[in-house]
Amino acid sequence: MRYLLVIWLFVLSAVAYLDRTNISIAGIQIGKEFAIDNTHLGWVFSAFLIGYAAFQVPAGLLVHRFGTRLVLTLAVLWWGLFTVLTALVPPKMSGSILVLVLVRFALGSGEATMYPATSQFVERWFPMRERGKANGIIFGGVGVGSGLTPPLVTAIIVHYGWRASFWFSAAAGVIAGTVWYVMARDTPDEHPFVRESELALIRQEREPIRDTVPINSHSVTKKRTVPWARIFGSKEVLALTLSYFCFGYVAWVFFGWFYIYLAQVRGLNLRTSALYSMLPFVGMTIGCLSGGVASDWMANQFNLRLGRCLLPSFMMAITAILLVLGSRAEHAQTAGVVLAFGAGILYVSASCFWAVSANFGGEYAGLTSGIMNMGAQIGGACTASLTPLIAAHFGWQMSFYVAALLAVLGAFAWLIVDPKRSLLTPNTST
Repeated sequence: MRYLLVIWLFVLSAVAYLDRTNISIAGIQIGKEFAIDNTHLGWVFSAFLIGYAAFQVPAGLLVHRFGTRLVLTLAVLWWGLFTVLTALVPPKMSGSILVLVLVRFALGSGEATMYPATSQFVERWFPMRERGKANGIIFGGVGVGSGLTPPLVTAIIVHYGWRASFWFSAAAGVIAGTVWYVMARDTPDEHPFVRESELALIRQEREPIRDTVPINSHSVTKKRTVPWARIFGSKEVLALTLSYFCFGYVAWVFFGWFYIYLAQVRGLNLRTSALYSMLPFVGMTIGCLSGGVASDWMANQFNLRLGRCLLPSFMMAITAILLVLGSRAEHAQTAGVVLAFGAGILYVSASCFWAVSANFGGEYAGLTSGIMNMGAQIGGACTASLTPLIAAHFGWQMSFYVAALLAVLGAFAWLIVDPKRSLLTPNTST
């Protein structure tokens, strides 16, 4: 049952990235219709990510308070609403760009619940030895959703216009969210179809859920409060957030600008750009799935640090090399393939971020992972606005060099992380 549910989270993850990356494919048409250049279009891209980043911590608190099932269902309905509203903004209206920015900010605030919710789900539903694989499956949806977006949205745009692609995205989200509410429960103990054997396996090495803590040897208890000082004073949280900032910056080069880069800079036509812009997301899907399996295998066969920390550090360093090589490639097709390979290698590290944050956070996994993910979205917001500015002043090659430098910084940040540390027992290993 745990794998059936995590596969549906894979579907929701794909829908989430369909909703957030469709605008990059429709960006050329939106730019023409609203009479804006790439720099102003970057503001629209950034608005989503600023909303997404700003609501990561509130999302983690909501998930901790109300559970993954309800919060994620309501969030998906919220995505659908603001995806539709994006298509309804009239370009001739006074202040239409500001309205578009506000709508995308609201969409980002709703999508902020997605991965804190999945982190809390994995912590409740999976033993530690399977968390890399579980997160790999969930984040495989990132590659699938983003990979299907270019050809799918392009086909809809060609035949029905860019607005129709947003209606399609919203409908897909509503259907996926409804199925999730019917299928899911917050904990395996609550699910009627979880057998005792699976429940026993899930409980292995998992911290129990505790709403109260004992004050003394008697039955007097007090409500557990969120350990904010331990969270923000932890070098693990700080290092993971820094590294995920770098990860998010690099990833959003592909989510926000890769399609436009291939079309406007490398000179590929609309359909060819859509084809080649799929490649990074195919790589991301393969990277997520293989990275999750590899992380679990290395952690179980050798040691936790190798599987959870050194693997992502090495992968981010390799990503930096590929970003430089790809941006310097003479032929557009070669550049597309090498850069796509870099995106795939980057996403080998994805599941490690979430596995370590879930292990560290325990019952506060949604909150700690939300803080970490806030770093990635701030990084993405920087990419959305800075990439066209850097390209305009120093060339597109420099945009990829900056991304490569941040990938190296993210690789070094992983060396600070101790994967055995726990939020509630900071001085001991778990």
